[in-house]
Amino acid sequence: MKSYVFKVAIEPDKFEDGREAWHAFCPALKGCHTWGHTYEEALANLREAIDLYVQDLIEAGEQIPVDQGTIELSEPAVVVNV
Repeated sequence: MKSYVFKVAIEPDKFEDGREAWHAFCPALKGCHTWGHTYEEALANLREAIDLYVQDLIEAGEQIPVDQGTIELSEPAVVVNV
């Protein structure tokens, strides 16, 4: 089992009606974007989106992209954001 740490970006955004929102995405995973009403919600939604994206890659027999924004570890790990 390996662990992957993906660099992500979370940026302020707005809904079409002008309400505040947050846009979150993972640059290493093309098309992996989501949003949230709060920063925390956007981050939680992105964690789920990344997990689903990686599971789809594995099921399709494709490689998990490891580039300048991704760290691959050869053993299980826990990442804590503070």
